[in-house]
Amino acid sequence: MTLQQSATVAEARGVPASGALDGFYNDKVVRQFAVATVVWGIVGMAVGAFIAAQLYWPTLGEGIPWLSYGRLRPLHTNAVIFAFGGSALFATSLHVVQRTCHVRLISDKLASFVFWGWQAVIVAAAITLPLGITQSKEYAELEWPIDILITIVWLAYAWLFFGTIAKRRVKHIYVANWFYGAYIITIALLHVVNNLALPVDMGKSYQVYTGAVDAMVQWWYGHNAVGFFLTAGFLGMMYYFVPKQAGRPVYSYRLSIVHFWALIAVYMWAGPHHLQYTALPDWAQSVGMVFSLILLAPSWGGAINGILTLSGVWHKLRTDPILKFLIVSLSFYMIATFEGPMMSIKTVNSLSHYTDWTVGHVHAGALGWVAMISIGSIYALVPRLVGQSAMYSTRWIDLHFWIHTLGVVLYIVSMWIAGVMQGLMWRATNDDGTLTYSFVEALNVTYPYYLVRLGGGLLVLTGMALMAVNMWKTFAMARTVDQPVLPPEPSQARA
Repeated sequence: MTLQQSATVAEARGVPASGALDGFYNDKVVRQFAVATVVWGIVGMAVGAFIAAQLYWPTLGEGIPWLSYGRLRPLHTNAVIFAFGGSALFATSLHVVQRTCHVRLISDKLASFVFWGWQAVIVAAAITLPLGITQSKEYAELEWPIDILITIVWLAYAWLFFGTIAKRRVKHIYVANWFYGAYIITIALLHVVNNLALPVDMGKSYQVYTGAVDAMVQWWYGHNAVGFFLTAGFLGMMYYFVPKQAGRPVYSYRLSIVHFWALIAVYMWAGPHHLQYTALPDWAQSVGMVFSLILLAPSWGGAINGILTLSGVWHKLRTDPILKFLIVSLSFYMIATFEGPMMSIKTVNSLSHYTDWTVGHVHAGALGWVAMISIGSIYALVPRLVGQSAMYSTRWIDLHFWIHTLGVVLYIVSMWIAGVMQGLMWRATNDDGTLTYSFVEALNVTYPYYLVRLGGGLLVLTGMALMAVNMWKTFAMARTVDQPVLPPEPSQARA
């Protein structure tokens, strides 16, 4: 049996393709997006740390409009979601689709356009948002000229991805590509529908939707930006890099297919849970709650499938920090996907809504799930892209893991405590029906937790800086040592 045939058989069993054809693939665009992931991660998290500091020191940046919290907060969310997370998705999806289909990307020029086009989108966002040019829609703040550019780049990305699948040499389409494909199609639909607007000038437009309809469309988009951009795409990472790093086939390939179709069928309808106790019709709020609760099953089923892939090789967690990132990210995924449905229940939501509990929940998913699976995947990816057997320093990766994990725990625990305390204080009443606490009293009690959150965020940022140095050293090492391309072997990692 040839090496190509062996890889094909392994693929059918749920094991991603080997690295035998590494020199044949377009790794340039993957390298570019991998570097962009780390760079934009540092930028986005630095902005997040700055606005976290503003909540503790409100006069920070006072008198400078483009440093105000209201302008920097959307810059932070766009940077970490679309610049950091998006670059990670582009890097890994374009890597995985080539390896699992045994073909090069259909066009090197199109791949280059996708990279530079996406960087243009990010730079445009970094300029316009601090200037206050925004359409004021959560996760969709960018104005219409940038939205059009996003659409063009995204269609090019879709053509690149699906065109590569169409010319594959392997009959089977590996499950990771199903998740990547679903996120690409769904984000295109969500982006176009939610951003339909009437332009007034280059920096201003008005939405075609009004009132409760606008809110409904916005959170249909907003929740599914989380569901497909920040969940489905990163599950594609999980289904490739966890088996690859563990050296084991995915625990249950059948469960992965059930996971895919269950997630796709249910996730689209959960958006109204963001609008509990609003002007939205009560039946729509209830539908969002019910579908959110149903989501718990496929979410946990997929996470358990990833974790149980380590069956028989649990000992690797002691020596492979990349695997630690990948597996612990699934633990945070389980936390976030349990917490989300629970918070969608109306009685729980009456306590949690508008509190820092929601902030804690979001960052359990963002820093715990999305960031950790991205970091682990990039660490697994980079050595192969530069012809090395491992990153420059495995010890640094391990240190990064513990710094990041501690930072995430400090962040989310402080926000959980602050949020629950806020909710209880806001709705506490005296016997005569008056409020027991004023808003300022509640703020004063939660104030110390903002410092803890800032500390957690700074730890996460420090870990990203360490990752950048490790990556730079790995690239430098590759330039000085002429080696053949080898698949990364965790056991051979350099200390």
